[in-house]
Amino acid sequence: MEVLDVVDENDKVVGSASVVDIYEKRLNHRIAHVLIFNDKGELLLQMRSAKKRFCPGHWVTSAGGHVKKGESYEEAAKRELLEEIGVDVPLTLIHESPYDHYKMRKFLKVFRGVCNGPFKFNADEVSGCRWFSVADVKDMVKKNQLVHPELSHIIERLYP
Repeated sequence: MEVLDVVDENDKVVGSASVVDIYEKRLNHRIAHVLIFNDKGELLLQMRSAKKRFCPGHWVTSAGGHVKKGESYEEAAKRELLEEIGVDVPLTLIHESPYDHYKMRKFLKVFRGVCNGPFKFNADEVSGCRWFSVADVKDMVKKNQLVHPELSHIIERLYP
């Protein structure tokens, strides 16, 4: 069972809990996301697997997920990138913000990396990936076209 750090309103660790308890009790926690760009400046988005409980079949960042207990945001970002799309590239922190969702606060940190592939997708996590221009992603968010809420939050802040 996955255990996460529970954080206060300032993103300071105050305890830990299982993912189930985090969502049932609406506890604040941490999320890391990665945006992978290619040499043309296009953004790689993944479509979440149909097996996912929340937002199956929705477009989301290149990789992302919960920051586990005792893990840094960057460690989580690198782990998720390797688990979900099979790459290990240098990452740079480009954004951080709280995200209030379903009566709890998630603290998001977003990292940027550059990679043209190849990618090795984890079918349990990802049903596919595609390159998009930033303008197309902004349009998808504006029209709410099967876009995960965290991707919307990130794009609206990075590209207002």
